[in-house]
Amino acid sequence: MDINKIQSADILDILFDGRNKEYGAYDLRKTYSKRIKLSMAGMLLLCILILAGSLIANSSSKGTPEIVIADMSLESVKEEKKPDLPPPLPPPKQEPPKVEMTKFTPPKIVKDEEVKPDEEIKEVEKLEDTKIGTINQEGVKDEGVVAPPVEKATGVVEAPKVAEDYDKVFTVVQIAAEFPGGLPAWTKYLERNLNRDLPVENGAPPGKYTVVVSFIVSKTGDISDVVAENDPGYGTKAEAVRVITKGPKWKPAVQNGRNVIYRHRQSITFQVSEE
Repeated sequence: MDINKIQSADILDILFDGRNKEYGAYDLRKTYSKRIKLSMAGMLLLCILILAGSLIANSSSKGTPEIVIADMSLESVKEEKKPDLPPPLPPPKQEPPKVEMTKFTPPKIVKDEEVKPDEEIKEVEKLEDTKIGTINQEGVKDEGVVAPPVEKATGVVEAPKVAEDYDKVFTVVQIAAEFPGGLPAWTKYLERNLNRDLPVENGAPPGKYTVVVSFIVSKTGDISDVVAENDPGYGTKAEAVRVITKGPKWKPAVQNGRNVIYRHRQSITFQVSEE
């Protein structure tokens, strides 16, 4: 290159001086800035078209679906009837105390040596504190007072305790089963996994579609026997059962300090509202 042209020449011309500019590398570097500008302009135009299409689609939609999670707390299916307690046992009978008694002996005139001990006539002084009867009997002195009646026991006899069956399905417990992380985590799980667009896709008009689902939480927290108790239509029943079935383990319910099998009820509402 001529020395007078170096100061005004482009850096690419200096680098490729005396080289084959038709090979392609020179042309790629020469048009690099132009190609970058065209690419950015094309990307910006594409973004504008996508945004405009989204706004047009939303404005023409019939309704906006929403998910409403309700009745997170336990609903009792059937309250168990407590067994009737047996009546208290009657108190044991108490016999009145025996009163000292002296046998009545008719007077006979016989020799002293022929008198038997049980036929001996008692002295009058000894008969004052005893009763006269047909036999000799030891006991308390007869003071002429009638013994008071025996009082009946008023204490309640405790009935035998019935052993609790911890292998049955409980519907009412001391500590209910819980989703790991509590109510906020359970609500977030349903909102993330339920297909809220399903009612609109199936042609549901604006309104609320509530599905009541019950399921078993085992002693280890596994979910089973997921059953929908009603079907409002438009695919909501199957969707509610699907999401709960594929969920993670729960914290099991507790009764008297033991993990028990527990049936939980949950209502899920799909809400489709107009714009």
